[in-house]
Amino acid sequence: MDSTRFEKLQKLRRRHLAYPYRFEVSHQIGEIRSRYEIEPGGREVCVRGIVKRVSKLEEGYMVRLSSPSGVEIVALCDEELKAGEEHTLKGKLGRHEGKLCLFSAVPSEEEAYPIESLKAEYDLDPCFEEVSMAGRLITLRSMGKALFGHLQDATGRVQVYIKRDVVGEEAFKDFEELVDTGDLLGVNGRLFRTNTGELTVEVKSFSLLAKSLHPMPEKWHGIKDVEVRYRQRYLDLIANETARRIFLLRSRVVQAVRDFLNREGFLEVETPILQHVASGANAKPFITYHNYLEQNLYLRIAPELYLKRLVVGGFNKVYELGKNFRNEGVDTTHNPEFTMVEFYAAYWDYQDLIDFTERLISHVLLSLMGSLKLTHKGRELDFTPPYKRYGYFELLEKKTGKGKDFFLKDLQGLRALARDVGVPKAETLTHAKLIDKVFDLLVEEELWGPCFVMDFPKLLSPLAKSHRQDPELVERFELFVAGKELANAYTELNDPVEQKERFLEQLREKEMGDEEAMQMDEDFINALEYGMPPTAGEGIGIDRLVMVLADVDSIREVILFPALRRS
Repeated sequence: MDSTRFEKLQKLRRRHLAYPYRFEVSHQIGEIRSRYEIEPGGREVCVRGIVKRVSKLEEGYMVRLSSPSGVEIVALCDEELKAGEEHTLKGKLGRHEGKLCLFSAVPSEEEAYPIESLKAEYDLDPCFEEVSMAGRLITLRSMGKALFGHLQDATGRVQVYIKRDVVGEEAFKDFEELVDTGDLLGVNGRLFRTNTGELTVEVKSFSLLAKSLHPMPEKWHGIKDVEVRYRQRYLDLIANETARRIFLLRSRVVQAVRDFLNREGFLEVETPILQHVASGANAKPFITYHNYLEQNLYLRIAPELYLKRLVVGGFNKVYELGKNFRNEGVDTTHNPEFTMVEFYAAYWDYQDLIDFTERLISHVLLSLMGSLKLTHKGRELDFTPPYKRYGYFELLEKKTGKGKDFFLKDLQGLRALARDVGVPKAETLTHAKLIDKVFDLLVEEELWGPCFVMDFPKLLSPLAKSHRQDPELVERFELFVAGKELANAYTELNDPVEQKERFLEQLREKEMGDEEAMQMDEDFINALEYGMPPTAGEGIGIDRLVMVLADVDSIREVILFPALRRS
């Protein structure tokens, strides 16, 4: 806690001005910006003006280019220009921190577009609209009888202008003496544009809503220390616009998935998170103890078996969007708790799900990104259907030269291959684990996709229906994008006798040391004995989908509060 800031808070307390109960907000900042600022969408233009100021950035330079009448536009350049010189710059129009900006600007000899005309086209006149807004004060500078600052909320930032002869002598003095950057501030005033074209609130009155007792991060343009960013996500969201964009995107992804499933006639349901049996996926569960019931319970590793009970009960299309929990390692694609959407449709098979998955992904991308093509890790991803399809063993044979029979029937040869390619502790793994780990190590990262990997070995798929052409396989696919598994789906096994045999095989795998093998769920078998129609089901990882859309490499970037070791 900063002692000077605390003293200011004490002054506010004595005057009964600390921590007011409410503040009337008429608009979010982003709402105002979207009303009066049109997005130029990358339009390529040339502008000519005098360089007023040049600022060095981490990469390149920011140039303030002024027309003869004093109207300015910002340009981002690789080349350092000198203040006072006149230049014509060519680049793509966008917005940088809310300001109209020429990106990737380079000197040009082409005919220039007047800065005034661009400003008039994209920066509309607010005509002194009265507004009431609140946010965090992220910059503050004194200009004698006036103060300029920027107010930021989750949707954007706007400049505020506090003038002595507008707010009054006493209020102006209070602002100078009691307000710091980082404080939460409410302002009432009218909107206008400055001579440089910046959207600004001329403040008539203000209210200090909460005092920040700690100085804000030095760089408002981003905290770089990932430990600080993940452990103190509130600071990350305050300081990093990219972080705010990612989590706003995540919320919109979840909503878009829900919208699509609801439109397609699926019913959203909720199933238990505390379960008597840890089943529905191959994973090690978290265990807790319930005092009243006097028994162990498990945090669910998947909602699958409960959702299929609902299909037995007559709900033909169901889905759940929520958290799963797996007691496994933490890396760039795994977190102990993660979000998935699982959905099940009676009378479908896995071929139906392929078309449905392509339509669902297309809906999300077109709704949120406006295109089926995006850039991830500097490479293009094209989600235009149909996606490529590969056989599971086709991919393994291409990498190893060995066919399906080798992987399914030559256990010693497979174990030797696993050791040769670097699978850890290959001598201790079960047959199913060996196949799975070899595939992960040799194939997955090369699947840029989007693509479907089809027809998995039955050994790896205890809940999937046997393939109608090959009894050693099951009707299952996984969707891979950028080397990551994004979705897992199959034609569901609905034969209770075969399902019980598969569970018993899982118990044998567990006895052989596989901690992730499924437990027997007798009640689920009992449900199947009442009859489950032909059904197909799928799970899609929300976190990994957001990683692809946000162009980030780590799952911690898309989970607000990821799992971390205690500091």
